[in-house]
Amino acid sequence: MERLDRQVDAYVTWKRDLVREITRYRSWLAHNRLNSEAVEARLDRALKLLRTDHITLAFVGEFSRGKTELINALFFSGYGQRILPSRAGRTTMCPTELFFDPRAERSYIRLLPIESRLEDTSIAQLKRNPLLWLTLPLDTAHPDGMVEAFTQVAAVKSMPVERAIQLGFHPDTLENADIPGEVLVPAWRHAMVNFDHPLLRQGLRILDTPGLNALGSEPELTLSMLPSAQAVIFLLSADAGATASDMNIWEQHIRQLDDGDRQRLFAVLNKIDVLWDDVAGDAFVDDAIQRMQATTAQQLGIAEDDVLPLSAKQALLAKIRGDQALLQRSRLLALENLLCERILAQKEQLLEQQVVRQVLALLHNSQHILTQRLAKVRAQSELLEGRRQDSGQLLLELTARTRHDHNQHHKRLLQLKTNQRLLQRQGELLRGTVRAERLEEHLARLRRSLTGSLTTLGINLSILHFFRSVEQDLGALEHEAALANKMVSAIYRRHNDENPLHGIDAPLFRLAAYQHQLKGLQSKADQFRLQLKTLLTEQRTLTRRFFATLVQEVIAMHQRLRQEAEQWAGEALMPLMQHSLEHKQQLEAHMLQLKSLAQDSQQNSQRGRLLARYGVELEQQLAQAGEMLRVLRRPAPLRRQGKVVSLTSASLG
Repeated sequence: MERLDRQVDAYVTWKRDLVREITRYRSWLAHNRLNSEAVEARLDRALKLLRTDHITLAFVGEFSRGKTELINALFFSGYGQRILPSRAGRTTMCPTELFFDPRAERSYIRLLPIESRLEDTSIAQLKRNPLLWLTLPLDTAHPDGMVEAFTQVAAVKSMPVERAIQLGFHPDTLENADIPGEVLVPAWRHAMVNFDHPLLRQGLRILDTPGLNALGSEPELTLSMLPSAQAVIFLLSADAGATASDMNIWEQHIRQLDDGDRQRLFAVLNKIDVLWDDVAGDAFVDDAIQRMQATTAQQLGIAEDDVLPLSAKQALLAKIRGDQALLQRSRLLALENLLCERILAQKEQLLEQQVVRQVLALLHNSQHILTQRLAKVRAQSELLEGRRQDSGQLLLELTARTRHDHNQHHKRLLQLKTNQRLLQRQGELLRGTVRAERLEEHLARLRRSLTGSLTTLGINLSILHFFRSVEQDLGALEHEAALANKMVSAIYRRHNDENPLHGIDAPLFRLAAYQHQLKGLQSKADQFRLQLKTLLTEQRTLTRRFFATLVQEVIAMHQRLRQEAEQWAGEALMPLMQHSLEHKQQLEAHMLQLKSLAQDSQQNSQRGRLLARYGVELEQQLAQAGEMLRVLRRPAPLRRQGKVVSLTSASLG
């Protein structure tokens, strides 16, 4: 795991450098009177994104495929034993998140009782209230104690079949208890493990999922947790390949997570050690593994390179013993390389697009303004040098010319502010189409319909009508967005005509990502409702709980959409406002400088030295801007190593 550790450390160092330079840029803006509320808000968002960023790896598959053993091999071999419970049969009985919480004073395990399923509350909401969870201290200095604490994740409890059905379990997926008429269900709905591990401390998060029907009975896994992961690692057993139950999980819950732009679905053919055959020889074994790898890739519809055969058990044993030959034979290093070169590279590119490009664009603009200041100072110095005898009159002329330019920019700024008010009114129309009260009306109607439905048909119609209503709202928003985009495009076109050397692309409000997300949620809903065959108590219970979770996703999407509409309406003209405001501030600074020079009673040579000193200061400030640009342009760690296709200098601003 040394290579992954190094790469994650390099990734975190790169992010820290970005935070430092963006913070430095803010101070630089203030020093040069180039800051504004809009620029401050954008830099705040960039810093927040960098500070809250993390990488999530989700391990998914049927029980007994070795998910937990693989996590032990990847992250916990340093303890010399298995830390997470891993044995034949079912071990992880509830979704388990491993992470590092820097705000917590000590490590812990938090367990959410399974009975919380009876409430129409999502896990994301329940996470905000630690009092609803059982918290167990975790002493990382004593591995045996940690092992004992982690056994809670595998705890089960006995209850009547009817009660299990109310909690959303299908009785066919549960084991019988010793008491007649009762079954065994997981004791906990979700587990959160705060654990001080070097990789977790650097922002890595692990999601270990249970097998069987867990994905279906806990919809939030497939609606929110898995889609937000940077990589989903699907485990299969090499001795069986992709079984019917494996393929059911893949088709129902995993395949659709690939959004096409990012390849983040990977398969692991675990337990290849069962194919090792000392009699047949390594060549025979390698050929058998390669054939299974190719067959699995074809079955899953992914690239053969994205199917990794390995032995988690032998890898863990090799690491504990320090047996490099066995580690090589286990093929775990191939997975570690993939985590480095593919997943970290995706995160790097995402931050380059969401943070680096935007900050570089702002910094380039600021640098341009300061360069113009310096050019004017040099021009004024040359004029003073050429007309020493009449420098006082010259300064008055320069001041008058600068004041005229200032008035022109002031008029442009007033026009932009008028346009800003018009756009804000258009923004109110945007937000009105997706206002929170309108969504609440749809939700109230859905609740009444689901509560009152006595037939499968009634449930289906309620679901269809809800999504159709939300879809119609997005259609109305799309119409208003087209009008707003047309207005913004015209304003930017006018600016670009007046400033042909400094054209700026109009930032348009785009809905495609939200429409795509809504279609994905609707597809999930369709998939679920079409599975309703007869009206049984457990189906109605599961329907209510499923839609409590699904609806939370719609609400979250709706909230993000409203926030983006409001933010866009407030910031769409920000580049133009910043351009005009900075020019106005630049001219004001020049007028102050010229006034000071004109009123100075010293000799002309002294006046020239004042201008020269001002020029030197501007050169120093530009040098600082150049240094910040150099650091911000520095490629992300993996791109420096040539592991991913680089973003061009032009694309970075």
